[in-house]
Amino acid sequence: MTTSTPGTARGTATPAVLVLEDGRSFRGRAYGAVGETFGEAVFSTGMTGYQETLTDPSYHRQVVVMTAPHIGNTGVNDEDAESRRIWVSGYVVRDPARTPSNWRSRRSLDDELVAQGVVGISGIDTRALTRHLRERGAMRVGIFSGDGLADEATLLARVRRAPEMTGADLSAEVATERTYVVPAIGPDGAALPLGSARFTVAALDLGIKGMTPHRMAERGIEVHVLPANATLDEVYATRPDGVFLSNGPGDPATADLTVVKGVLERGTPLFGICFGNQLLGRALGFGTYKLKYGHRGINQPVQERDAAGTWGKVEVTAHNHGFAVDAPLDRVSDTPYGRAEVSHVCLNDNVVEGLRLLDRPVFSVQYHPEAAAGPHDAAYLFDRFTELMEGQRA
Repeated sequence: MTTSTPGTARGTATPAVLVLEDGRSFRGRAYGAVGETFGEAVFSTGMTGYQETLTDPSYHRQVVVMTAPHIGNTGVNDEDAESRRIWVSGYVVRDPARTPSNWRSRRSLDDELVAQGVVGISGIDTRALTRHLRERGAMRVGIFSGDGLADEATLLARVRRAPEMTGADLSAEVATERTYVVPAIGPDGAALPLGSARFTVAALDLGIKGMTPHRMAERGIEVHVLPANATLDEVYATRPDGVFLSNGPGDPATADLTVVKGVLERGTPLFGICFGNQLLGRALGFGTYKLKYGHRGINQPVQERDAAGTWGKVEVTAHNHGFAVDAPLDRVSDTPYGRAEVSHVCLNDNVVEGLRLLDRPVFSVQYHPEAAAGPHDAAYLFDRFTELMEGQRA
C-alpha cells in the first residue's frame, strides 16, 4: 500500500497532505520517505516506545497518528525493534525531533523511515486529528507528498478505493515463513541447550513481537515459533507443554480456527494475547466486532475479576487492537469446551479484555503483557501460564 521515493531526512520542507476517507484533510511536511501510502488511520497514546510501535506487526496496513507531540527524541537503536522491519503503512507526528539524543541511538527516526520506505507527515495538528478520529472512528487514509500530490478530489477518490480493515486477512503476511526456536534462558543468563528446558511451548506466530518469546524464555521455557498457517500436527510435533497464540493484525473473523479448536479438544494449556484472545473467543462461540477507534498505546486501565466475579487489581497495560470479543460480562457462559467467563475488563469502555475457561487450563488477554514498550503490570500472566503447565504435568 506504499509507494515511495528516496526522501530527504531532517528538516525537509517538502509539502505533504493527509486525506481521510470522510473528506477531511491536513496539510504539513513530508516526514520520512516521500511518496504516497494508504491504510487505516489510528492513534496511539504512548508517549514513548515509538520504535516498538513501528516494528509491531499488529500495525500492518495502519497509518499511526502519535498523540504525543514530540517524537524521535531518542533516535533509533539496534536493540528495541520488535520484528525484522517497520510494519506501519504511514506515520503521523506533530513535532519531530531535530536531533536525537540518547546513548544507544544509532540513527535518527526520520532517516530510518526513509531507509525503510515509510511515508509520513509532520507539522500537522495531531490533537485535532485524534479528536476527529475519536468522534468519527478509525477510517481509511492516505498520505501524499512529492509525485504523489494531486488535487484533493483525486486524492480522496484514491483513498476511498483502498481496502478496509474489516475482512482483512493479514496474519500470514507478517508471520514467519519457517519455524524457529527461542531457547530457554538459564539462571546464569545463558541460553540452555535445545531439549533441556523446563517446558516447551508452541507459539503460533500471527504477528508475534520479539519480546514475547523472550519473556517466556526468561522463565525457563523453550519456545518453538511456528508460521500462522501451521497445522495441528505441526504444532504437536514440537511436543509442547503449552500452546501460545500471539498478537497480530487484521480481522479475526477471517482466521481459520482449526488449530485453536484442536488444542482446546486436547486440553493442552493455552495462553493467547490480543489477536490470539479474539481467536480463542471465536473458538468458544463468541463473536467479534470492530471497535470505533480501538485501543492503542501503553496506558490503558484494565481490571481483573476472579472466578467468583469479585473485582481485583487494576493494571495499566499496553494495547494495540481494533477488534474485540463480544462476550457477556455478567455471567458464566457454556461453550463446547466447558464454562467460560470474562476475566478482564477495560475501565474506559467495558470492552472485554480477557477470557478464562473454568474447566480447562486456558486463558487469554486482549493486551500486551510482554511490555515492549509499556508497563510491567501484566508480567504475572507469563507466570500464570507456567503454573498451568506445571499443574497439567503434575
